[in-house]
Amino acid sequence: MAPALDLRLRQHLALTPQLQQALRLLQLSALEFAQEMGEALVNNPFLEESADKQQQHAASSSTSSSTLNEPAAPSTSTPEPAADNDAEERYSYESPSFGSGGSGDMENDRTDWSEPEPSLQAHLRNQLMLSPMGERDRALTHLIVDALDDDGYLKVSLEELAALLTADGNVDADELRGSLRLVQNLEPAGVGARDLQECLMLQLNSRDERGPAWECACKVVQNHLHVLAAHELGKLQQQLLCDEKTMHQAIALIRSLDPKPGHRFGRGDARFVIPDVIVSKVRGKWQVNLNPAVVPRLRINRSYADAVSGAGHSFLSKQLQEARWLLRSMEQRLVTIQRVAEAIVQKQRAFLEYGEVAMKPLALKHIAAQLSLHESTVCRVTNNKYMATPRGVYEFKHFFSRQLATEAGGACSATAVRALLKELITTEDPARPLSDAKLATLLSEQGLRVARRTITKYRTLMRVPSVEVRRTLGRSQSMRAQA
Repeated sequence: MAPALDLRLRQHLALTPQLQQALRLLQLSALEFAQEMGEALVNNPFLEESADKQQQHAASSSTSSSTLNEPAAPSTSTPEPAADNDAEERYSYESPSFGSGGSGDMENDRTDWSEPEPSLQAHLRNQLMLSPMGERDRALTHLIVDALDDDGYLKVSLEELAALLTADGNVDADELRGSLRLVQNLEPAGVGARDLQECLMLQLNSRDERGPAWECACKVVQNHLHVLAAHELGKLQQQLLCDEKTMHQAIALIRSLDPKPGHRFGRGDARFVIPDVIVSKVRGKWQVNLNPAVVPRLRINRSYADAVSGAGHSFLSKQLQEARWLLRSMEQRLVTIQRVAEAIVQKQRAFLEYGEVAMKPLALKHIAAQLSLHESTVCRVTNNKYMATPRGVYEFKHFFSRQLATEAGGACSATAVRALLKELITTEDPARPLSDAKLATLLSEQGLRVARRTITKYRTLMRVPSVEVRRTLGRSQSMRAQA
């Protein structure tokens, strides 16, 4: 075949560096975005904070924290770039200001006075300070306290801890075992256990009241936990050689114990959520405003920009161009987030008014079609973005729920179905709980066609026990009330 020239036309999408930067900034969370802007401010000499940054920073922080409890009425003005005849100032993005309703008053911000919850380790160390012991024993007990996990368990063996200290203090496992017993005598009961069985036994031994039910509970924890977990109560009663009333009292006693005694204390790795937008109802209308705390106040330094213009400095000109690109990408990110948030609020006004049961089915493609955006862009916006509403702080993804058919030919969201299930289970008779099949029948009577296996899946997602477990719990509560 002879070689020949062929002319063809084709279209393809080229991701320019500017587009790549805009997409990367769009998918960042509020904290990651703030860190990115902070690094850019340090590394790019043409970027600077707005002159009013220092005066407004404290007010913005207090306003954003107070709006989580009671959102203040935001200004109805939307952020707009400056005039076109000022190229450098055009991309200096200013956040919407809040009305003078007192929400930014430092005296009214009660969150500044709240103290963080102490960690489990701090709580145990405070108790050890009151215990008379030598310096060596105190150091070993502190070592065990530091080795506890968030649940209050000691997952590391004493031999491994002793091996870590052999070179320094010639410590053996038996000496650490004595220090472990000191830790296990501290509050909360059950802390310092190496497994679930030991945790429950420590809590049972800390009880003052003893009796047949307590003895039966000890036997269950020591030898028959697997039978109790399988809910084989008939087999359990045969193994315990006790009457049914005593067995149920023992089960109720076990269920009153805490399998994770360390969970009630604060954690050192607590994650804080900063809402990207704030939703509030003003004069009967729902309004969406960007959270001032997450809007960077950056602009181009005019003095540096004028000095570089026409000077022929290639490196500095590149830095100036990157600063302009960054401000454009920042503006595009903020505008896109607000547009998507406004579209979500428009679709889910019923949820804001009446709660989960009024949640409507919604998909990413619906928002994308309404805003003329690509579905992948909407997906990036909904990732790690949060919305503060009078009903709480929710991730954008919370408002997207798949569609379920109704008997009348309409549609209902899966979130609304789960809310109805929760309401039915909460109001059920504890002595006669509703089975999954009965729950499906009750929903069908309300016009919702939901299969029994779907009910089981939703119940599992809500961490609601099965009907057998709820019936056993109801029986135990009834017997305890009669006693």
